[in-house]
This record gives sequence, C-alpha cells and structure tokens, in this order.
Amino acid sequence: MSAPRLEVDLDAVTHNTRTLVDRLAPRGVRVVGVTKAALGSPDLAAAMLAGGVTGLGDSRVENLARLRACGDPVVADARLTLIRSPMPSQVDDVVRLATTSLVTEPRTLDALSAAALRRGSRHDVVLMVELGDLREGVPAAELVDLARSVRHRAGVRLAGIGTNLACQSGVIPGPRTMDELSRLADVVEAACGHSLTVVSGGNSASLGWVLGGDDVGRIDELRLGESLLLGTDPLTRRPVAGLRTDAFSLVAEVIEVQVKPAQPWGEIGQAAYGDAPRRPGHGIVRQGLVAVGRQDVDPDGIAPPEGVVVLGASSDHLVLDLGDLAVGVGDELTFGLGYGALVRAATSPFVGWVPVGAGGGSRRRLNERGRWHSP
Repeated sequence: MSAPRLEVDLDAVTHNTRTLVDRLAPRGVRVVGVTKAALGSPDLAAAMLAGGVTGLGDSRVENLARLRACGDPVVADARLTLIRSPMPSQVDDVVRLATTSLVTEPRTLDALSAAALRRGSRHDVVLMVELGDLREGVPAAELVDLARSVRHRAGVRLAGIGTNLACQSGVIPGPRTMDELSRLADVVEAACGHSLTVVSGGNSASLGWVLGGDDVGRIDELRLGESLLLGTDPLTRRPVAGLRTDAFSLVAEVIEVQVKPAQPWGEIGQAAYGDAPRRPGHGIVRQGLVAVGRQDVDPDGIAPPEGVVVLGASSDHLVLDLGDLAVGVGDELTFGLGYGALVRAATSPFVGWVPVGAGGGSRRRLNERGRWHSP
C-alpha cells in the first residue's frame, strides 16, 4: 500500500458511537455524528450511523454533497446538519443538501428562506446563542427577537436553539451555561408559541457535564466528533472511559536514516516555518526522515512509536530521533493522532485513506512486521 496513509478502524468508531449513544439515551440526549474531521467520509458516516446516531453533521457544504452522493442509501438519506452558519453565496446548495442549518444572522435566514422557496421546500434552522466562548452565536438578549422573526420567513422553520463551547476560548460547559440554554429554550417557546424539537448542548466537550449526573434540563442533543473518532475528551485530551483510542493511525515511509550531530552548526536564522526548533540532546543521534510534513499533518499532534522523538518538521519532511528502533529506508512507521493532526491528515490530498476493521489484513501485517505502534 502507498504511504502516507490514514488507517481507520471503522469498528472502533462504531464502538465509540454505540457506547456514547447508549450512555446518553437515559439522559434523553441524542447524538449527531460530526464527520468534518475526516472530510465527510461516507465510510465514517456509515460507522456512526451503525452506532446509533440520529443524524450527521458537517461544517462544509462540499462534505455534505459527498455524503449525499456516496451511493450508500443509509448515508445518502440520513438527516444532515450544516454545523457552520451557511455562507449566503451557498444557500441554494445548503437547502438542497442539508436538512438543518445552524444560523445566527437575519440576512442568512433571508437567504435560506428565498432558496427554500425557489426549491418549493422547507429548511429547518437551529439558532445558535453566544454563551461565552466567543465564536458563533447571537447574544442571549437578542435571541427571542430573532426566533420570532423566523415565522415571518416562508420556507424556513425554527427547529430549536443551540450553543457551542470550548472551541474558540476553551470555556468549559457547566451548570451555569447549560442551565442558561435550557432557560432560553423555555423563553423562546413561550415567545414563539410552539415547541422546539432541538436544544443542542454543544460538542464532545459537553460530555463530561451531560454524563456527570446533574439534571440536563432541556438539553436533548449533542454534536459529537472527537469523542467518536478518537475516544478522547477535548477539555483534557484524555481517553473517555470505555472508548477506543486506536481508530486512526498515520502510516508514513522512512526515506533516510543517518547518524548526525544532535545540534545544527553554523549561524542560525529563521527556519522554513519561523524560529528554528530547539533540538534536544548532545553528541550524535540516529536521525530518520519520514516522507510526511506540515502539508500533511500537524507534527505537534502526533504520537510517534515508543522510543522515537520528533525533532522537527518542514513542509515535506518529518525529522525523528529514531533511538534504538530497528528501522531502515523503505520501512513504515505508524503514528497516533490528536484531533488537529487528524484534521490536517484527512484533508491532505497526499494522504491516502484505508478503512480496516477488527482483524483487518492491513493492520495484522503491520503487527507481524513489527512496525505497528498502538497510540
């Protein structure tokens, strides 16, 4: 197989999805599976749907188009939510592809209304409210007026309200913010005279609060990506109990192995990506170059094999201290991935995508050849 490539254990994704769906169901909370980290992969979407999500979410219209056109009727017919507020220039595609959009602006509502009328359809909207993280969201004091205005726009329907936390500023979801969202849901319902079908309590960062035992109030939906894909909590990047953390691995090929000084020599200026990295150690190191770089992955978000240290990266090269690892030119090394590294690898045109499952041949061969490292 060619390298670099992402090896994706779809059974692990389904396991993580089913585990969280089952844990959240007694709390009255549904799961929307977010596919954006993997470029709207239909394989990934199918794994999430098999695990029990009630719909799929993505931030890019192009990814929604990929899901609708994938040829798998289960995926293609799923309820799709655009989880980034639509660009007015894309509203015709949004209404054609998505069931629901997260919205904050009156102009966007106008554009969605006009697009829905042109299609003779109806589009659901979830109004996002700002609760402190300072990314998207209408101020809480303006939410009711915006919600009331939806009824005057033909072609769109107010499905609910939602919020997003811990993405831009790291604000932790907790009783204060979640209670406020529940209160606002009651206020909007009273002002608009109809029930909301969605009160979306955020992303994977909200899991700890929702599962922590407090009354979840009106919260009935979470939009989960990282926890389903990587089995980790975005607030701590630690594994969530019972979830698998080995669904994704990056496999890359070694193109050079040389014994070199640990430290550079000569006058030091800027490197390709700013200040030159500080390299650890003294004396000499057994240095390896791997054919993957910053165009393909975030080097700060990868976990190398045991005993190997990442020394730096340029656009096309990952520089490693190989230590005592028995590896040579042409061999493959496997790296674990954090969320940021996964997003970049999945969206790089130079990184392949290889679905495997429990007992998948690709993963078994790597184990036998001794170059597999479970993250």
